Amino acid sequence: MAKNIKVGIVQQSVVLPIEDNMLKLRHNIEVCAQHGANLVVLQELHNTPYFCQTENTDMFMLAEPIPGPSTEFYSAIARQCGIVLVTSIFERRAAGVYHNTAVVFDADGRIAGKYRKMHIPDDPAYYEKFYFTPGDLGFEPIDTSIGRLGVMVCWDQWYPEGARLMAMKGAEVLIYPTAIGWESTDTPDEKERQRNAWETVQRGHAVANGIHVIAVNRVGYEPDPSGATGGITFWGNSFVAGPQGEVIFRARTDHEENAVVDIDIERSEDVRRIWPFFRDRRIDEYEGIVKRFLI
Repeated sequence: MAKNIKVGIVQQSVVLPIEDNMLKLRHNIEVCAQHGANLVVLQELHNTPYFCQTENTDMFMLAEPIPGPSTEFYSAIARQCGIVLVTSIFERRAAGVYHNTAVVFDADGRIAGKYRKMHIPDDPAYYEKFYFTPGDLGFEPIDTSIGRLGVMVCWDQWYPEGARLMAMKGAEVLIYPTAIGWESTDTPDEKERQRNAWETVQRGHAVANGIHVIAVNRVGYEPDPSGATGGITFWGNSFVAGPQGEVIFRARTDHEENAVVDIDIERSEDVRRIWPFFRDRRIDEYEGIVKRFLI
């Protein structure tokens, strides 16, 4: 991997129609590239509003094959800008089989690889199990011209197992496109607990694996089309953490933001020498981790 990477972060609210939103995404990607980014990361399901607030079969019309129209669109941007681009697409794999899929494009525009979201939530306003089949590609890093990327998606970021497996397979950075926010009835104290937990668990992945973590979240209010809830206010706060959990960059809570962040990949080697967690793992005692519960 390149010793130093300039990471472009696009923290964006969604506009309609979808075509205008994609043009907005293209502009923001280009802004990051113009400021020197050689890797740009987008948020989860960035093409559209977060449709999982309701269970509506009409929303399956938003899904598309890979390759397909969106991959053609983002491939051209990656090639024109000469960047590695991490996207998030509602994939139609077959009739009745759909995935929440991250697609990574290399700087020449080719699809370097894809990752299908493994952990699928089902909570009020986040009815993702209605739409998405759990991923079946495993936790496999994606090789690109700037190095090996451990790309996962949103709810995956709460699980240390995925981060560990990606790191053990040689991922040089962990990347999480994200769509997470507050429901309207959450109290201010609860909102702060949720946001802090979200950041803390991912910084823990950085520490435990001696690796950089990049989390890019959407921002802004999106109403519940059914009116059953007060909608979701996505809390932004996209961030980059270093291999000791240090926050290198954090975006704002309530504003769109394009940012380019320098990360030094060689720090992982240095940190793993002083904190040799991989050396000291008791792999002879971990068989229970593959069980649902142990009592």
